[in-house]
Amino acid sequence: MTNNDRLFLVVTGMIGLIAAILVGAGEFLLHFDPLARFSETSYEFMLAASDERQTIGHFLGVLGGPLYVVGCWHIYLMLKPANQVLAFVAFVLGAYGFMIGADWISSRASIGAIVHLQQNGVAVESLIQLYQERYESLLMVIRITTLVLSLIFIGLTLTGRSHYQKWHAIFNPILLLVGSFIVYMVSPDIGKYLMPIALNVAFGIFFLLSILQTRNLK
Repeated sequence: MTNNDRLFLVVTGMIGLIAAILVGAGEFLLHFDPLARFSETSYEFMLAASDERQTIGHFLGVLGGPLYVVGCWHIYLMLKPANQVLAFVAFVLGAYGFMIGADWISSRASIGAIVHLQQNGVAVESLIQLYQERYESLLMVIRITTLVLSLIFIGLTLTGRSHYQKWHAIFNPILLLVGSFIVYMVSPDIGKYLMPIALNVAFGIFFLLSILQTRNLK
């Protein structure tokens, strides 16, 4: 591997890490609730954030989201030696999932504003119902693409032919995502800080470990 190839791997991995940080910061500003009232059917937790805080979170999340596509290209390059076709499938699925995720996060400040109106006595139940139908359903797409991406990652990493060491298979995105939920169940006082940004925490750790592995490539 040439120095330029290694540098490109590091840069694309860093961009993926930056995406996780930016979107994670945005989601935290949008969603964090000290009372941990997190739910996909009730939006009381969004009352904890002011309109101003949610506006900042909106722009951080929306502007950072597309950078995840570059991070997915990093994953493709790292997996490519094991199986180019499956590695490219992983890239397409990951990129597609993150594009859907960017669409979803772009809606969060709006539902936050709607919930604030509801608190002030404005009848917005029909709007909330439409929001759930149009946007919350998109979360399933993100979860499925993350799951399939993780399964491909595990399979190719365990072959020993990718740029990843085999132990990295344990630190796949879906397992890291589940880890945040486990932390919340075991220690809610700590987990409540992870729950609003669980997917970004998972990919942040994933990209960090991936970048570190580029140092050993020859």
